[in-house]
Amino acid sequence: MIRHLRSLCDLDAPEMKRLIDLAIDVKAHPEAYRDKLAGKSIATIYAKPSTRTRVSFEVGINQLGGHALVLSKSGAGSMQSARGETNSDTAKVLSRYVDAIVIRTHEQTEIDELAEHGTVPVINALSDSYHPCQALADVLTLRERFDTPRNLKVVFVGPGNNVAHSLLLAGPRAGFEVVCSCPQNLPPNPEIFAIAEANAKAAGTKVSIEHDVLQAVQGARCVYTDTWVSMGQELEGLQLHEQLRSYTVNSQVMQAAAADAVFMHCLPAHRGEEVTPNVLDGPQSIVFDQAENRLHAQKAMLMLLLGAESWT
Repeated sequence: MIRHLRSLCDLDAPEMKRLIDLAIDVKAHPEAYRDKLAGKSIATIYAKPSTRTRVSFEVGINQLGGHALVLSKSGAGSMQSARGETNSDTAKVLSRYVDAIVIRTHEQTEIDELAEHGTVPVINALSDSYHPCQALADVLTLRERFDTPRNLKVVFVGPGNNVAHSLLLAGPRAGFEVVCSCPQNLPPNPEIFAIAEANAKAAGTKVSIEHDVLQAVQGARCVYTDTWVSMGQELEGLQLHEQLRSYTVNSQVMQAAAADAVFMHCLPAHRGEEVTPNVLDGPQSIVFDQAENRLHAQKAMLMLLLGAESWT
């Protein structure tokens, strides 16, 4: 059966644990996995600018013995989708050439269509709705820091965006509570939040929304934020900054959290906007551990989805 990672809804709790366990071993013993994807070619498609995603996937695939083929959806040398080729045709053609498709794009429907019409694993490397690869790296980072992420309180501060959505889905699968602290007019997608809420109820944990930042971070072991203006929202930038002005993560916010709280950010960061420099560059910040862990979590995910490692 072909497995995809369109969102974290494609993983259950035991599968997430298996993936994180594997990522920990991959990080500790990279030499043991250097040939796991030997002979495999993986298409990586970019419709949005990328630093961490592109580098971590290309390096990770190379370290596993595979070959990353980098494709662009715009500009010189772009794919034929830039001239109107359908997602279904693209999926069918690429499936004849490559062993998996990694895509970073805008519309979640594009990822879903590739998965529907292709015959190889499709991996969401970021869409406007979800960022599952980042959430897997986040779970790995929390486990490293706290031994287990279970029963932690994680507070996301900022607009209810793709990173918030994936954290809300990660919490129930890893056993931690997630609070989204956002303005009333910038909440998470209600359908995604409803899924996360049902998942949390079944898992015996909790997801919630709290508009007051200082109230939200009470007892938090992790305070997390993201850029206020996502790619594609540049025209809305001034309005978003006005709406989010009181949601900057600063020293007052961190002091209101638990004494051992860490600060996380998926990067790139904008110092003085969503986070102050003394927090981002301070002793509680583990943002570069997060960034590194994209590499290890994605290597584990690739091996599992391509059958180089088993899920059990």
